[in-house]
Amino acid sequence: MGKLIRGVSKNARFFVVDTTDIVQEAQNIHKCSPTAIDAFGRLLTAGVIMGSTLKGNDVLTLRTDTNGLLNNMVVTADANGGVKGYLSNPTADVPLKDNGKSDVGGLVGQGILKIIKDMGLKEPYVGLSEINSGEIAQDLAYYFYNSEQTPTVIALGVKLKNENTVEYAGGYMIQLLPGAEDEFITALEQKIGAIRPMTELMAGGMDIKRIAKLLYEDMNDETYERLVEPYEILEEKDVKYSCNCSSDKFYRGLITLGKEQLKDIFSKEKELEAECHFCGKKYKFKEEDFSEILKFICHSLKSSFI
Repeated sequence: MGKLIRGVSKNARFFVVDTTDIVQEAQNIHKCSPTAIDAFGRLLTAGVIMGSTLKGNDVLTLRTDTNGLLNNMVVTADANGGVKGYLSNPTADVPLKDNGKSDVGGLVGQGILKIIKDMGLKEPYVGLSEINSGEIAQDLAYYFYNSEQTPTVIALGVKLKNENTVEYAGGYMIQLLPGAEDEFITALEQKIGAIRPMTELMAGGMDIKRIAKLLYEDMNDETYERLVEPYEILEEKDVKYSCNCSSDKFYRGLITLGKEQLKDIFSKEKELEAECHFCGKKYKFKEEDFSEILKFICHSLKSSFI
């Protein structure tokens, strides 16, 4: 189970999250290549952070549609710290960069990022933004600045111990509040330019509270004991990979196939198997499972002609 903290200061709000367990669970389910889990883990981490900006039963979906080998990824998150996702081509991979780092941008490619917020209204909010870098964090920062007019710093990272084991995963997001002071912006830019990647901070033994403090520590103070400005942690909560699929949900979805298509399927197969894209769980149904509802459909059709 991961951890997230959310806080605020005079000039900004911030989120810091450890998603190591979440990304490991995603890897266990989807069996991704090293570069694919790096990309997918970053989007899952972003989903957790952005989900924490929601309220009540609101749900956020992030979808990438790109020209890279990965093609598309889908992540869904809620306000309670739950996140899940799937990707179209989990085994796709590309060589490492010349510096030995994962080429996430090369695997993702360029295309469109879709941000969907279901806030219980008649229609969900849908935002579209370009994916140019494919590095996820940069593309999300671009979305916030251009679509929501919110200057945002995002850092996301995944570090593997081996092909199947996630050693560290996490990220942070800092968003300037309206009227943010130039002095703070300058200090923040200076810090972001000097700070090590998120996974290196975690590997160095820093937990998310210590990383939050690091983001606010004054680089002009040799001991790093003075803060640029005081901040307050508003929330600390568990976050996890969580899928709410069920046999009933798949059953109701299969009913929409209609009587003729269901009969055609069961004339060829003894049972119908449905698999959840998000968690890989499989559900099996037999023809008798639909006997009552098929009778009801048939009766309804006859009644409509009376």
